Amino acid sequence: MSNVTCPMSRVKCLFFLHNSFMQIRIMVYRHSAFYSPLLATVAAGFLKDEGLEPTYFVKPKDRNLYEMFRAGDVEVMQAAVSTSWDPLSKGVQDIPKHFAQINQRDGFFIASRTKRASFSWKDLEGAEIIADHAQQPLVMLKYALHLQGVDWAKVRALNFGEPEAMVRAFRDGKGDFVHLQGPAPQQLEEDGNGHVLACVGDAMPPLAFSSLMAMPEFLNSAKAHAFMRAYRRALAWVNEASATEIAARELPMFEGISKESLASAIARYQQLATWRRDPLIPRDQYEVSMDAFIHAGVFKQRYSYDDVVISASGAGPS
Repeated sequence: MSNVTCPMSRVKCLFFLHNSFMQIRIMVYRHSAFYSPLLATVAAGFLKDEGLEPTYFVKPKDRNLYEMFRAGDVEVMQAAVSTSWDPLSKGVQDIPKHFAQINQRDGFFIASRTKRASFSWKDLEGAEIIADHAQQPLVMLKYALHLQGVDWAKVRALNFGEPEAMVRAFRDGKGDFVHLQGPAPQQLEEDGNGHVLACVGDAMPPLAFSSLMAMPEFLNSAKAHAFMRAYRRALAWVNEASATEIAARELPMFEGISKESLASAIARYQQLATWRRDPLIPRDQYEVSMDAFIHAGVFKQRYSYDDVVISASGAGPS
C-alpha cells in the first residue's frame, strides 16, 4: 500500500495499486475517527481484499456533490440522510440514495478548558462554547440540549468556522467549551489544552446521523456488491477489534494526531455503541433525525424514508 497526497484535500488518499483492481472513488464530508467503519475499509485492507482500489478524499468546497455524482467523479459518499432533504424540498428527485448507515449516535464531544469534578449539560447555559456551526452538527447539538432541558438562548455559541479553526481558537484561549468530533478533542486533552467531558450522543437517543450514499444505478453493480462485502467486514471489525488495533491501522490517515488520542476517541465511540453491527438505516432512527431538524426549524415538513433510503429489501447491495 502506498500513500498519495490527494490534491483536493489535506487528507491523504490511499491507493491500492494493482492492475487487476477496480477503482472506486469515495468522497467524504468530514474526516474523523467517528467514521471508522468507512476508514477501515481503506486502512485495514477490506476493499483490497475485494479487488477494489480506493481513492478516498474530502469533498472539494467548490464542487457540487450532485454534479460530481452525475459526472462519475464519485461513486460512494459519506453524508447524512439530511443531505437529501434540501433537494427533495425543491422537488429534485434525481439524487443519490442512502444505502448503509455509518453512525447511529452523535459523535461530537464537549471539551472544557479547565478540569471539572463533574459536568451537567446545564453547565453550558451562560458559558461560551465554540460550536460547530455546520448545519447538522448545530441542529443535533440544539436538539440534544433541548432534550436535556437546556435553554439554547442562554448558550453563547461562538462560530469560528471549520474544525481546524475551532481547535486553533480554543488553543488560543477562546471559549469555555468546544464541540468537536474525535480525535481532535482527545488530542487537545493529551496536549494539556482541554478536558473531554461528554459526547453529545450521550444526551440523545440513537438516530440516523451519517450514512453512505450512491446513485441507484451504481448500487446494482458488481463493484457496489464488492464494496458492500468489504464494508460489512469493516463494520464488524471496528466493533470487535481493540481501539488500539484500529488506531494503529487508521493512524496514517491522521496528520498531527497521536496513536493514543486516536485510540481514546475510538474506544469512546465503541463504548457509546456508535456503530451498529449491521449496515441498515432503521426507519425509527431516520425519524429521530427528522425530529431534530424540524425542532431546529430547518425544515417545516417531513420527507419520506422511502424517498431517501434504499432498505435491505430494496435495490441496494447485499
